[in-house]
Amino acid sequence: MKYPKMILFDYGHTLLYEPGWNSVRGNEELLKYVTKNPNNCTLDDVRKGAELIFGKHIECIRKTGYDISGQIGNKVLYEYLGIEFSLTPLEMETVFWSGASMGAIMPDADKMLDYINKNGIRSAVISNLLWSGAALTERLNRLLPNNQFEFVMTSSDYFMRKPNRILFDIAARKAGVTSDEIWYCGDDPQADIEGAAQVGIYPVWYDNDTDKDCKGRSNEQLPQCEHLHIHEWNEMIDLLEKTKT
Repeated sequence: MKYPKMILFDYGHTLLYEPGWNSVRGNEELLKYVTKNPNNCTLDDVRKGAELIFGKHIECIRKTGYDISGQIGNKVLYEYLGIEFSLTPLEMETVFWSGASMGAIMPDADKMLDYINKNGIRSAVISNLLWSGAALTERLNRLLPNNQFEFVMTSSDYFMRKPNRILFDIAARKAGVTSDEIWYCGDDPQADIEGAAQVGIYPVWYDNDTDKDCKGRSNEQLPQCEHLHIHEWNEMIDLLEKTKT
């Protein structure tokens, strides 16, 4: 383990989480911006259409380790329903997302980012996410305004999902440092921890129960690689203090 020049972060349940998530509420917000609805589609029609397009077809793609842009998903869904909006594709993402959940900061994530910024450790984000990097950047900037993320990568922008090593290789090249000078922090033992380790990035398993699904936690498998295992961001701050050169 080497003191990092850069730390990469996962998004969900690492930096932020989405309390009270409600996709119906997100669709309800989006429908306020409808300009054409010739078939008089209701909120329930949108829900059923989303289950077909996102829940069935897009989810099939995601299970294979690849991804598709949520903006494309929205295009297919609303052309299928015959609905048009006064919003740009990016605005459609952010209106829905904020309506479904405004988001919240994982405990002490803001404190941890302030610490690494103060100590000259660079940072960026890689997330498995249907929404675009631009939409995620907006959310990160709103909730973590002091962040200094140099880039934000989402799987939907790159058509592949972690643990695909290509995402981590791209991040290391964008960072301009060698893999062994980078740490990667995330909550998923396979996608994040094993994914980072395969390219020589040092993985930090952030194992925090905040707003986590108990069933999902029970199915987790331990990472099969060397890693740092923490439960609170203060633990990483303490370790960085001890390993300063």
